[in-house]
This record gives sequence, structure tokens and C-alpha cells, in this order.
Amino acid sequence: MSVRTPIVLLLLSLLSVPQLDAKKKTKQLLPDSVLNAETALVVVHPNAGEPLTNPMINRTAQDQVEKAMMKWGRFRLVMSAQTADLVIAVRKGHANGPTIRNSPAEDRPVIGQQTDGEIRVGVQRGRPPDLVDPGRGGSESRRPHINNEVGPSEDTFEVYRGGVEYPLDAAPVWRYMAKEALNGPQVDAVEQFRKAIADSEEQRRLRQKH
Repeated sequence: MSVRTPIVLLLLSLLSVPQLDAKKKTKQLLPDSVLNAETALVVVHPNAGEPLTNPMINRTAQDQVEKAMMKWGRFRLVMSAQTADLVIAVRKGHANGPTIRNSPAEDRPVIGQQTDGEIRVGVQRGRPPDLVDPGRGGSESRRPHINNEVGPSEDTFEVYRGGVEYPLDAAPVWRYMAKEALNGPQVDAVEQFRKAIADSEEQRRLRQKH
């Protein structure tokens, strides 16, 4: 498979899924599976790369999103895709150039986070299950390696259905892309997701009245 093939597949997936960006505030009605969800897992997207000058960029974004989700309080954060109603995959945008894939910096055997009203501590026992089918990329794709990556310069926040094998192989049910959308402490992507849920719940209430 050529280097260009994953890039083409990524661009096609971005075109095929309705998405919200900073320029077009088009409302997306979310399915009941999202509105009824109670648990969520936040992960770094497996296809995300870290610039060599900032190898912690995606790990930091994941942490900021989790803290914003904890502060919101709608979902209980879990550590397994099998127990999560939703899987949220994040990826920081960056300039094209050399990146490191599957960086060891993304591993988190122990999680310790604190917001104003909540403390979260978790321990990851063993290697977490794959979020995408490993047969598609082979064993080499799971090892740390340098790649000359061409990707979006905007931050990406994608919501997938959980409780299934390889949840990220399906199309996301909601996506938000914008510059610095994953920066904390006020994480814009989480705020936009909150608004999307509120709008969808209002529309559901209106439908139930008729």
C-alpha cells in the first residue's frame, strides 16, 4: 500500500461524514444512541501523529478534553471501549512534516486528574483492545515510527458509538474541526458537542409533542 493511500482514505472519510466547523455552524441532529449515552471513553485517534518538536501534543489534548468532560458532568468517563457508550477520538492539527506515530508518550498506565469538583484515578491493566482492526494495517503500523504526515491543520474531535469491536472502523456520528478546538481549559470542541446535544434534545422534545 502506498503512502498516499491512507491519505486518500482519510480525505474520503472527512467528506462522507456530516461535520461542524468554525465557519459553518450547521446544526446536526444527533441519534438517540448519543442522547441516551451515559459513559464515554476519550482516546487519541490511532492515525494521529505527533510533531517531533512536540511529542506530547495529542496526549495533552486528550487530557484537556477529559477534564472538560468531567467538568460538564453529563458522561461518566471509563477506560474501556467495551464499557463505553461513546468513544471520543481526538487529534491535534499541525503543519505537514515529519511526525512520530504510536508514540510511547500516548501510553497511560495510570490516570490521575482533578477538576474543581471531581478527582479521577484509573489504572490500565495490560494493553487496551484495538480500536481499529489491526489486520488492516499489519503489525508494523502499531510500532513507533517516523512518518512524513500530511493531515488537517485543524484540531479534530470525533464521536463514535461504543460497545462494539473496533469502534473507530465505523463512521463517526459527530465531528467537529477547528483551529485550537482542543485547547484547554475551555475546550471549544466539548462546548460545541454540548450545544449539539442540547439542540438535538430540544428537537426530540418537539417531535414528541406532535
